[in-house]
Amino acid sequence: MARRVAAPAGPLGDDFSFVSPVAKYVLFFFNLLFWVISMVMVAVGVYARLLKHAEAAMACLAVDPAILLIMVGVLTFLITFCGCVGSLRENICLLQLFSVCLTIIFLLQLAAGVLGFVFSDEARGKVSEIINGAIVHYRDDLDLQNLIDFGQKEFSCCGGVSYKDWSQNMYFNCTATNPSRERCSVPFSCCLHDPEQAVINTMCGYGMQARGYLEASAFIHTNGCIDKLVNWTHSNLFLLGGITLGLALPQLVGIVLAQLLINQIRDQIKLQLYNQQHRADPWY
Repeated sequence: MARRVAAPAGPLGDDFSFVSPVAKYVLFFFNLLFWVISMVMVAVGVYARLLKHAEAAMACLAVDPAILLIMVGVLTFLITFCGCVGSLRENICLLQLFSVCLTIIFLLQLAAGVLGFVFSDEARGKVSEIINGAIVHYRDDLDLQNLIDFGQKEFSCCGGVSYKDWSQNMYFNCTATNPSRERCSVPFSCCLHDPEQAVINTMCGYGMQARGYLEASAFIHTNGCIDKLVNWTHSNLFLLGGITLGLALPQLVGIVLAQLLINQIRDQIKLQLYNQQHRADPWY
């Protein structure tokens, strides 16, 4: 009689589990979604890279969007793979690896934001260096060229500090020994937009570097993109904050769910050990 009373027939019996199916499968499908997205990112990056290789384009690897897309996609693939398998198989090691990776990425993003705010002058110098490097390789990479043209048209700017920065490019260089037909020119994306003009004049920037600021300003944007980018950042702090929160929130959700599931799995292991020990007890 005493043995039947001591038997764990309540909620801590063999059918009881500390592992919540909700937490387990929410984390699984959460990672599965980003796992699929990461594969799409890698596929698009590889396709873009192979396409440029087929066109024999000399890519600027430091700022190549295709390479960056592949790197981010591979990193996301590995992290979400750990999350998917770890949650589905209730593997503590994989879940811990997933949680640690997300925590490191979150802290790096937070540190980058703080350092960018504290060392704004150094960050501005780094941005200037990247833009100047992109100007040098403008004709070498079609993706980079489209990105620069898009930026110059959206921000109504030209070059890094001014339109004369385009002299750093070998095709637009303004020296007398430059044999290029685009000598002393700027890309058409620097030109002032005429809403009545149905066809874009791609030669509107020819010879503009040889003109002064006042004369050139009648045809092109003479202000550099760095100042325009800084002004846009200051004017859209709430938008940037929302984007940052949107990037950080999934990471925080993943970390919380992973830690919750890890604790539940550990409690389940303790329960199983407890039941095994008491089954071996003749008085159980």
